[in-house]
Formats: sequence, C-alpha cells, structure tokens
Amino acid sequence: MMIALHKQILWQDESLLVLNKPAGLLTLPDGYDLSAPHVRKLLEPEFGRIWIVHRLDRETSGVLILARSAHAHRHLNTQFDQHRVDKRYHALVVGDPDWQQREIELALRVNGDRRHRTVVDLQRGKPSHTRVRVLERFGRYTLLEAQLLTGRTHQVRAHLAALGHPLAGDLLYGAPGYLLLSELKPGFCPGVKGECAILKRTGLHAFSLALQHPHSGERLEFHAPYPPDMAGAVRQLRRYCQPNPNR
Repeated sequence: MMIALHKQILWQDESLLVLNKPAGLLTLPDGYDLSAPHVRKLLEPEFGRIWIVHRLDRETSGVLILARSAHAHRHLNTQFDQHRVDKRYHALVVGDPDWQQREIELALRVNGDRRHRTVVDLQRGKPSHTRVRVLERFGRYTLLEAQLLTGRTHQVRAHLAALGHPLAGDLLYGAPGYLLLSELKPGFCPGVKGECAILKRTGLHAFSLALQHPHSGERLEFHAPYPPDMAGAVRQLRRYCQPNPNR
C-alpha cells in the first residue's frame, strides 16, 4: 500500500501533502478495527507527522489535503470553516435527472436514523447546500459534478438520495445494487462463477479542490484523475448506454 500511495501523491512541499486517495483506504483509524490501514499510518513513517484537515469516506477516491505543520493545519482549518475551499466531486448516480443543474438546499442531520445515515431534517438539521450539474447522461445512469458549499458528513450522498438519484453502488442510501456489465451490454451472460461488478463501491470521486497555500498565499487547484474502477465504469457506460434524446 505504501508504494501505491507514493504513486498517488499529487503535490508535496513543507506545508502540504496532496493525495489522490484510493477507494477502500480510511482517512483516520477505524474505532472498530484498529489494524485497518489508514492515511496517517501509511504516510507518517516517510513524511513525518501529518495533520488531517478534512476526510473522505472509505469508499470515496480523490483529492485529500494533508497538513505537514501545525501552522498549515490551523490555516487550512480556517479556510474550510469559512467555506473558502472549492470542493468538487464527480458522482455517478442512478437515473436520468429531469434537470441540467440544481441547487440542493436541504437541512441535514448527521447520524439521523438507526442505520447511522445523514438524513434530511428540516427542523433539526443543519443548513446544507450542494450545487450539482449534469456532466454526461447514459440513460439509466448520469455523471454529475457536485460542488459542496457546506461540508456535512455524507452530504453528497444524502442530498442526491433525497432527490431520488442515489450514487451508483451506494447501498446504504438506496442504490439497488452495484454496477454490473450485464445491466449495460445486451446479451452479456456472466460465467458459472457469477459476475464481478464493474464498480463495487459508491460512485463518488473527489475530482478537484482549490484553496490558498498556507505559507505563500497562492491560490492552488488540484485535480485527481479517476481510478481504474471509476474510469472503467464510465468507459463502459459510454460504450453501451445511450442518453435519452428528450433530455
């Protein structure tokens, strides 16, 4: 895993370490499985102490900003708290929205039900704002850009599920299952051992993040290319699925 993480470093200097986090890797230790690998455990032997500035879900890939000094940590935390960081995700969702772009302003309450999901709660939830726009349509699936204007836990997942378009593969928030080639390719028949999913996780990738460098003050923007599973899923959708011409 250490070698793989070296290949995923997008930027490094005395203040910052920017990682294209692989899906399946924790940002911080898991309270239920202390042996599970996480970002700090894998990177600190090589880079020294690292401060976590924000988190990505275990199954989410993409841009993760890490601080390499207490000063950088404080500076970056202030930017996140004041909503001066531009965070954009690419989300593969179930269905074909009847809009091209939309502002989602639904109050969210974290850990709001028995399944520990983030839920829409207009009375007790915190103000939450996600701006979404369609990037590409595939008929039964759609690729969206989601810009977070607030930073609630599972915000993208909860907001899109509330609109009836859960993330592909997001079983917790209502997706019917993982993305399978047999759904897309006419006549495809899995072998006797069954079918492996094209994308066996939630279809969410932190594509870009822009912020001010904590030392130089320069505005920086980082982009993370899709990992192989996300890239492969989009490639297969482009090949086999046609958008609705009436959209």
